[in-house]
Amino acid sequence: MACITIGTMALVIVLSVFNGFNDVIRSHFNSFDPDIKIVAAQGKYFVPDSAKLTKLAKIKGIEAISQTVEENVLLKYSDKQYIATIKGVDDNFLLVNGLDTMVTDGEYKLKDSKQSLAVVGNGIAYFLQIGLKYLNPVQVYILKRDASYSMNPMTAVNHEYIFPSGFFGVEAETDSKYMIVPISFAHNLLEDSISINALEIKLNKEIDNDQTQSEIKKVMGPDFLVKNRLEQKELFYRIMKYEKWAIFLILGFILLIASFNVVGSLAVLIIEKKKDISILYSLGADKKTISRIFQFEGLMISVLGGIIGLILGLIICWVQQKFELLKLGGSGSFIIDAYPVSIRLSDVIAIFITVLAIGFSASWYTVKFIIKQYLSEEKHTY
Repeated sequence: MACITIGTMALVIVLSVFNGFNDVIRSHFNSFDPDIKIVAAQGKYFVPDSAKLTKLAKIKGIEAISQTVEENVLLKYSDKQYIATIKGVDDNFLLVNGLDTMVTDGEYKLKDSKQSLAVVGNGIAYFLQIGLKYLNPVQVYILKRDASYSMNPMTAVNHEYIFPSGFFGVEAETDSKYMIVPISFAHNLLEDSISINALEIKLNKEIDNDQTQSEIKKVMGPDFLVKNRLEQKELFYRIMKYEKWAIFLILGFILLIASFNVVGSLAVLIIEKKKDISILYSLGADKKTISRIFQFEGLMISVLGGIIGLILGLIICWVQQKFELLKLGGSGSFIIDAYPVSIRLSDVIAIFITVLAIGFSASWYTVKFIIKQYLSEEKHTY
């Protein structure tokens, strides 16, 4: 029973901590990714249709719409170079994306009276060693769309300067990829004043998001893909789901090995109770009745061990949630200080069903093979 308890408790704790990390990562992705992102089904750019934008604005579940442009560029600051992605955004961007709340240094400011400004990801700023004193601009290079062969390669490149106004921190991949700039700056760099990559939409949380997404699809038509947050990071979330199932299977296998203790315990019990089995048979008990006794014994071991393990696991998770006793190593290096915990009822149910299945299988194996063997030695006929 102790082996079943420990295995069950480990399943509850490990899956709850995994859920906690998953929630932390989701929250940071969600803080940067829009509720809905509309992109072209074919090609990289499209020209926004004013008629469709008007129809979108009338959909009840939509709070704000922002037009964005993304393109890979070469950044140069002093003697350092870095490949990054500029994201040109309009004035509605903060209504869709609360990036101003994630600024770690400086301020969220994309324009002043004289020039365009940029908000740079922490990873890019760290690599390029960018300062915020407005002394040196960041040089931005991009290959022209209609670039042709020339003796002077610089004729195939567009080049602009921009000063950083602040740094933002979301998560490592995003921080090392994006530099936020005004959409006008991106258009000038691309020599295209109308095309965009995406429409980013903020939804009303009180409205059914699935229904709103369906309405958006009807307005945009088959030429556009309308993605919610899960679909925007589909590969990432799928990997996270597979990792969780892998953890569950590994710990479930350990629990299965622990169940051999149940088989061993029942086998010893059967040997010790051979005389009692004979007496029960003499009193009229048949094979089915005797088998049920030992099946019930095995199930009781698994059920009680599973319940105790669930209770202990939930208590430990609650204590970690409440008091954050177990800290992450490298204080200050992470966005959280302690191991996050998120208890899911579906996980608890799945764990308990697994324990029951393993307990029943162990009991069934014992009854079917071991009892039959020892009763045959006593030459009982059923």
